[in-house]
Amino acid sequence: MADAGREVTLEPAAPAALVCQPGALRRALVNLLDNAIKYGGSALVTIRDDGHNFTVKIADAGPGIPKPELTRVFEPFYRIEQSRSPETGGSGLGLTIALGVVQAHGGTIRLANRAEGGLCVCVVLPRGPQ
Repeated sequence: MADAGREVTLEPAAPAALVCQPGALRRALVNLLDNAIKYGGSALVTIRDDGHNFTVKIADAGPGIPKPELTRVFEPFYRIEQSRSPETGGSGLGLTIALGVVQAHGGTIRLANRAEGGLCVCVVLPRGPQ
């Protein structure tokens, strides 16, 4: 995404193997990055490997999400900004798809508003068998 001119910064971990479906996982992470850029203007991505799990954090500098909405945004077709046109605002499936893919890999997604502003999406994925 950074190569395409989008404002994304990556703090990678050392290379390591992850047992996964790469196409599906790529789609989930792209959905999360697209949201960070669309609603937060930029994305800072950090990847950590503790030997058991990979943790991918995507932080943006946007307005965040109202606390009551933090779990609802994973519901199919749910959009916080109901007034937006479907042509410009998406269908409300990006987070639903990301959640399904991450859970299918045995992982979790957690959303949290950052104290300094913006949203942080935390994806934890088990490494799988060595």
